[in-house]
Amino acid sequence: MASSSSSSFAPPKLSDFILTERLGSGTYATVYKAYSKGNNREVVAVKVVAKKTLNKASTENLLTEIEILKTVRHPHIVQLKDFQWDAENIYLILEWCSGGDLSCFIRSRRILPERVARRFLQQMACALQFLHERNISHLDLKPQNILLSGSVLKLADFGFAQYMTPWDEQSSLRGSPLYMAPEMVCRRQYDSRVDLWSVGVILYEALFGRAPFASKSYTELEEKIRSNQPIELPPRIRVSKDCRDLLLRLLDRNPDTRITFAEFFTHPFLDLEHMPSAESIVKAKELVMQAVQKDQEGERSAALSLYCSALEHFVPAIHYETDRQRKDALRQKVRQYVSRAEELKALVASDNKLSFEEARTCRDVLRGNEYTQWPRLHDLLEQSLGILNTDLFEVFSYSLNA
Repeated sequence: MASSSSSSFAPPKLSDFILTERLGSGTYATVYKAYSKGNNREVVAVKVVAKKTLNKASTENLLTEIEILKTVRHPHIVQLKDFQWDAENIYLILEWCSGGDLSCFIRSRRILPERVARRFLQQMACALQFLHERNISHLDLKPQNILLSGSVLKLADFGFAQYMTPWDEQSSLRGSPLYMAPEMVCRRQYDSRVDLWSVGVILYEALFGRAPFASKSYTELEEKIRSNQPIELPPRIRVSKDCRDLLLRLLDRNPDTRITFAEFFTHPFLDLEHMPSAESIVKAKELVMQAVQKDQEGERSAALSLYCSALEHFVPAIHYETDRQRKDALRQKVRQYVSRAEELKALVASDNKLSFEEARTCRDVLRGNEYTQWPRLHDLLEQSLGILNTDLFEVFSYSLNA
């Protein structure tokens, strides 16, 4: 068990951890960086909740937070390692994330390129899909509650989270006004779809450097949110058609016509199928083996299509790989496959006497065109060729550690 601090200014004392710098504080809790007293000197974050600040509602919230985090294990959700208590405080021992939060990351970069925003969004959606399958709503999604560990994004602070089936409705005010859905701000009944609105605000802020309803006062914010004016995207920064579609569907003021979770998880801009993961290289190798076989059998069109599909998985595989030698080896393989795909494209065009529009080079196919027979490849040229020299996630890591 913990023993309480003798001074209100010094960090509390725990039997197994040494609490050091204060990372932040809210109404009910203060978070400290801490080190394990064991031989491994493990770094953790300790959330300290003073019992005297808790009322009935906040006590229920804290118990729900602990209950949820005890059962949740996911690479994109901050892990609860342990919890302790003493006469004065309750302590949540949490996984340490060295990269700060997404809010600081966005501010340091001012705006994020669309491809970077999509990588972050994929990780956030992966965590939300896991939670949604378990009927858990976060209800306080905002950049400050999204932490970074290297290039890995993790949802944090489940202090307002609730178990909510799709038919459950709430009316209590939860979360941060700037990221709250209109139905919550207007004190109407709301359900788990409020999380999707918050995702839209976060994506908007990542792309444009500010939240859509940034205001100087809560009154001004409430007026903007209550307004019936449709959300407009700043014209100075261009975004892709798919990105625009997802943003506007997330930021639909009417929860009944807002994008559903099922539609969100399958949206082409999110493209969860090609999210960097341990499965990326497995899928890529399987497809490229099929491509080589079709190539050897002289089925050029089928081989080209399979090479392009393989590249869609090789790119995230390179992002996911952390070992320098294996990453370089993957890049070399991608060079070979792109080169062969270029040759096949020319041969297929020649064989079939395709029109000029269809007979673009493989590089154009990889750039993407909604009219080509190889869909969802709008970023692949930039990623599969550009990544041979620059790794997007290495840029992330450098920025986060600088």
